[in-house]
Amino acid sequence: MAADTDIAIIGGGPVGAALALALQQSALRVTVLEARAEGRAGHRTEHSREARPMALSHGSRLLLERLGVWKSLRAPTAIRDIHVSQRGGFGRVTMSAAELDLAALGYVIDYIDLFEILSNEVRATHNDYREGARVTALTREGDAQRVHFTLQDGTAATLTAQWVIAADGGELDGLTPPTTRDYAQHALTARVSTTLPHNHVAYERFTQDGPLALLPFENDCSLVWMHTPERVAELMQAEDHAFLVALRETFGARLGDFTRVTRRASHPLSLRYTTRDTPGVITIGNAAQTLHPVAGQGFNLGLRDAWELAQILCGIAPQALTNNAALHNYRTRRRTDRVAMIAATHGLVQLFSNDFLPLHAARGIGMTVLGAITPLRNVIARRMIFGAHG
Repeated sequence: MAADTDIAIIGGGPVGAALALALQQSALRVTVLEARAEGRAGHRTEHSREARPMALSHGSRLLLERLGVWKSLRAPTAIRDIHVSQRGGFGRVTMSAAELDLAALGYVIDYIDLFEILSNEVRATHNDYREGARVTALTREGDAQRVHFTLQDGTAATLTAQWVIAADGGELDGLTPPTTRDYAQHALTARVSTTLPHNHVAYERFTQDGPLALLPFENDCSLVWMHTPERVAELMQAEDHAFLVALRETFGARLGDFTRVTRRASHPLSLRYTTRDTPGVITIGNAAQTLHPVAGQGFNLGLRDAWELAQILCGIAPQALTNNAALHNYRTRRRTDRVAMIAATHGLVQLFSNDFLPLHAARGIGMTVLGAITPLRNVIARRMIFGAHG
């Protein structure tokens, strides 16, 4: 029995939508299953006008340009320099776009803006984009996968696909469970105003309880403050003035005083990653790995997943999808980048989330040395911008 579609993409978020757009030049039939219905994807309302900032590397900008969507993004804020330090210790590392001959190391954009642009583009270019289709399970049928999903009105439906590509982080029956590690941290996000301009500098400050990042976003800064769940709960409930005082005590005075905070939110942090794929199923983006937000690598890694998979699929005829060589090719090509980024973000959390005195001093020495060796620093910067193959 012939499959209903060649490729079924589970998840029409930014990574799944990027893959669908990159597959436009292929000869494959592509179906996108998105659980959210139009108007429920985080669209702004009169009560939710604030943006949800996210960091993109310069490498991700290049991929979005190739997909034809970068020019539609609303006023991305360039990151021209990155400043890394540790609280209560010496040593610092600075990275500069000028040293790499780039206009910017990365950009801070509105996640909702990106979501809407990609979703609208997929709707306009794909005949089989199904909204309100919540996938619940996968079952293997011969050389195909049967995808079970529920429509918005509660009706159960299925379709068969030669390949299923899971781009959404939700767990499904029939999908190999990921390896999970709880960091025992929550991330508090907010938008803060400062008395001094950010000058397009992104700050990453490590403390014994977790990292704190301040990213330039429009005329303000986007805050990602990682701490114990108990402390984050306190900060979420704190009055604005007390919150800003605590932030100043942790971050310091590089941006002057903090004058305003809006849009506080929090969520727990964990590391999730797949070690093997289910037959006939490839995981990308959050379905393949969910990283700690330190260094802001999660979406950038997922976008590279989508792009490299599309390059392989665009060279395959539909009848050749049963050949496992393409699956092996993709997994081999992505292994180094995935392993390197998972190890890097996890290692940073483990290295800096303690106050053991000898290690504290060693971190300071290491940061001082790295800050003084420009070629080594630029190699690391390029890996963060373009991935392990960059």
